[in-house]
Amino acid sequence: MIGLIQEIVSAVLLVIGTLLLLLAGIGIVRMPDIFLRMSAASKASSLGAGCVLLAVAVSAADIAITVRAVAGVLFLFLTAPVASHMIGRAAYMIGVPLWKGTLVDELKGHYDTRRHTLRGVDDASPRPQRGTGPLGDVRDAGR
Repeated sequence: MIGLIQEIVSAVLLVIGTLLLLLAGIGIVRMPDIFLRMSAASKASSLGAGCVLLAVAVSAADIAITVRAVAGVLFLFLTAPVASHMIGRAAYMIGVPLWKGTLVDELKGHYDTRRHTLRGVDDASPRPQRGTGPLGDVRDAGR
């Protein structure tokens, strides 16, 4: 009975994983710019590959295989967001154009492409020193 449940859970995870991987592939082909393609590639493919690896972990009878599959899922979930962020940052730095339907570019005017630094909205005006605001020092509020 446990073997049957194990096979059903593994099959469901495999189907979900392959559907998510298919969705990621379609997203990479259909999305209009690199930033949206990167989003489809990082989210859907990470979840799809994670589901496939979890299906392997569920169906494996060996603890060593299960540990390796779970370690692979953790590694994938830790590295995919960082990699997609770096690809997006590099694309923005070299001036890859946004999709013409993009409504808001929140980095426009805040990102210095020569020094590769990000300026905040408040950087134009000097920041008040601690304790000089209308309420005084935040740490002194409870006293």
